[in-house]
Amino acid sequence: MSALLAARGLAKSFGAVVAAADLDLEVEAGEIHALIGPNGAGKTTVLGLLSGELRPDRGRVFLSGREVTHAPVHERVRLGLGRTFQLSCVLPSFSVLENVAIAVQAREGSSFRFWKPASPDPRLEEPAFALLERLGIDALADRPAAMLAHGERRLLELAMALASRPKVLLLDEPLAGVGSKEAQRLVEILARLRAEVGVLLVEHDMDAVFRLADRITVLVNGRAIASGPPSVVRADPLVRAAYLGDDSER
Repeated sequence: MSALLAARGLAKSFGAVVAAADLDLEVEAGEIHALIGPNGAGKTTVLGLLSGELRPDRGRVFLSGREVTHAPVHERVRLGLGRTFQLSCVLPSFSVLENVAIAVQAREGSSFRFWKPASPDPRLEEPAFALLERLGIDALADRPAAMLAHGERRLLELAMALASRPKVLLLDEPLAGVGSKEAQRLVEILARLRAEVGVLLVEHDMDAVFRLADRITVLVNGRAIASGPPSVVRADPLVRAAYLGDDSER
């Protein structure tokens, strides 16, 4: 089976800092592939290279078998790539439903420059509300995004990412700053997502990573030092050494 998303020999440096060093990485259908590593390992940079926000120094990126190394972000989205970010990207003055409706409109390839909250469009709002129902936040549909709790905002961001109907989803620390109850809810939702979308997960919560991941790649100084099933990675002496001391994310 060909990978939904693949990187081959991906390399990126910022001066003397190596963020990716000839990295090979794949995400298969039905898989949650976790990318973990200690402080400054280069994980978010790798997501930027895969999503098209950054250009690699060398290497190639493939999406559903098609090379997208030099394709812009919007082209990768059109081909089935979705992403969430460490920092929130919701529109705080818009309602929860309006945020997702805008994401649906963007999926259809039209500009939302003239999108008017006062002029609801059922072609946008119906699929948007269905996504809110699916993630269990439909009761928040009319609430301004600025009034959401942090965990609720994470669920909204996920709904917005799913609005593009991705084949593969890049998740950058979806559990960061989320309380234990909300984290459990997110883990359950992510576990169900693998049935329809491949996931590349960057996350510092190791309990969640080992519960969710089918495969784990460990990045240290831009290099993959281990990759495989969670049980194999957990027992790898190089991985254990890499996590001695501070394993928090910057």
